[in-house]
Amino acid sequence: MNSIKNNEILKTSITPDGILRLILSNPDNQNVLSEEMMSNMQSALDESISTKRIRVIIISAEGPIFSAGHDLKELTRKRQDSDKGKSYYQKIMKKCSKLMQSIVNNPKPVIAEINGVATAAGCQLIASCDLAYASNLSKFATPGVNIGLFCSTPMVAVSRNISNKHSMEMLLGGDLITAEKAEKIGLINKSIDKAILKEETLKMALKISKKSALTLKIGKEAFYKQMNMNLFDAYNYASNVMVENMLKLDAKEGIEAFIAKRKPTWQDK
Repeated sequence: MNSIKNNEILKTSITPDGILRLILSNPDNQNVLSEEMMSNMQSALDESISTKRIRVIIISAEGPIFSAGHDLKELTRKRQDSDKGKSYYQKIMKKCSKLMQSIVNNPKPVIAEINGVATAAGCQLIASCDLAYASNLSKFATPGVNIGLFCSTPMVAVSRNISNKHSMEMLLGGDLITAEKAEKIGLINKSIDKAILKEETLKMALKISKKSALTLKIGKEAFYKQMNMNLFDAYNYASNVMVENMLKLDAKEGIEAFIAKRKPTWQDK
């Protein structure tokens, strides 16, 4: 059974191959990352870590808007508080930052499947995923500058995916960009025809799910850790990771299988 629960705004499903799909299901409210939505996603991601049969996670959405980012109506209501909403805003930004880091730190690969418009924190969500595939009709923006609220937290994820110039163009201009451009600048992996988006995303997820889960965990953690190191430290760190990886049972099995020209049998050890 699916132990990760469905709810009104976040649907979940797990395939027999261990693909967990998290579906933003609040299209009437543009799939905003409200406090409730972020709490639901956080719970699902946390539980996925200890659920061994989950091997890959796909985040998708219902409706024409993948996610419009934070719930501005929810935030605006808090201006009536005695502190003009400051404590609530701090809470929400902390919650959002934790969610994005949970995607990066999750040992399972996380894939964004976008079929629609992703803006602000919705764009941040995509940039936080390990891989991202979008329909050719999808569009992306960090438009906070247009309403006097610079997309500072989305900037963290976006700027770690694309170059400084492209990041600043999105952040300062605030305009929607096409899936084709998003692919060119590296925000997404590939722009795909809408009719086969789900099929192509699942194909990649299934390919990854057949790998050793331990190897994927080791590699994903190492990838993000070395990114902010200088070249010397990165090579020292990665070398140590390779040595420890080499001593794992799955590495022994994988290498022996490659030499013998047979399929490996992973034990995730």
